[in-house]
Amino acid sequence: MKRIVLAGGSGFLGRALAAHFQTLGYEVVILTRSPRQMVGNIREVGWGTKTLGAWARELEGAEVIVNLTGKSVNCRYTKRNRKEIIDSRVNSTRVVGEAIAKCKEPPRVWLNSSSATIYKHSFDTPMDESSPTGATPEAKDEFSIEVIEQWERALNEARTPRTRKVALRTTMVLGNAKNSVVPVLTRLSRLGLGGKMGSGRQFVSWIHQQDFCRAVEWIVAHENLSGHINITAPNPIPNREMMKIFRKVCGAPFGLPATEWMLELGAFLMRTETELILKSRRVVSRRLLELGFEFRFPNFADAVRDLVSK
Repeated sequence: MKRIVLAGGSGFLGRALAAHFQTLGYEVVILTRSPRQMVGNIREVGWGTKTLGAWARELEGAEVIVNLTGKSVNCRYTKRNRKEIIDSRVNSTRVVGEAIAKCKEPPRVWLNSSSATIYKHSFDTPMDESSPTGATPEAKDEFSIEVIEQWERALNEARTPRTRKVALRTTMVLGNAKNSVVPVLTRLSRLGLGGKMGSGRQFVSWIHQQDFCRAVEWIVAHENLSGHINITAPNPIPNREMMKIFRKVCGAPFGLPATEWMLELGAFLMRTETELILKSRRVVSRRLLELGFEFRFPNFADAVRDLVSK
């Protein structure tokens, strides 16, 4: 039986991938700080993100390792949180690389989380895998870019010559997990708070969780794919249109808009940052589309209707 190892796989994306690959007949191993009892073909194993341990044996002979580890960026960027955000990503990537390097039969492919936030703040030009990256002062994204650059550097520097490496530059994944995007915006819309955020011009790049899992499966199967790949649906949408769709799907007759100062105040009270909402991420995936990947949910309205109906 093929084995997939999900490092830091106890969150929303890890659970989605575990269920998806289990249906494909894989043995699934989740590396987590708080392992639970085995369910079906899914095992949970305790691990640490800084040093090698018994968990490293799970990589021996595995087909795939996916590293999803990283402290949530949904917080205030205090000095302590900045350090934890970077360390959680860089340290886990380095230790996974060390574990792979020690394998006699290393995983065939290593997929490491990254973020499409690395691309320039853009309203007009879609950003694909060949587009410029880096910070844009207007977007206040300097720290986010620093995080991603260090994250991907750790992946690139890992010495794993027998293992194909891919950085998953993922956009916002739409799903129904607790506190994920769809339940939160559905709740706001039904409360009459589903208006545009800021100018509403900023683009949102997104992908349905089903297509996220299918894209990971597809990359695993295509041995010619390495480097960075954008994991995103082909049709980014302006924030104002996104919220309009949520209001329509939820049957909300109106939605009060939130100005930038209101968002700044709300972000402070909720201990998060407005960059997560106001940066324009107009990202597409040239590599997935050129090589034939077909999205089941290429349009935002269809994706939201599907998830809300469930």
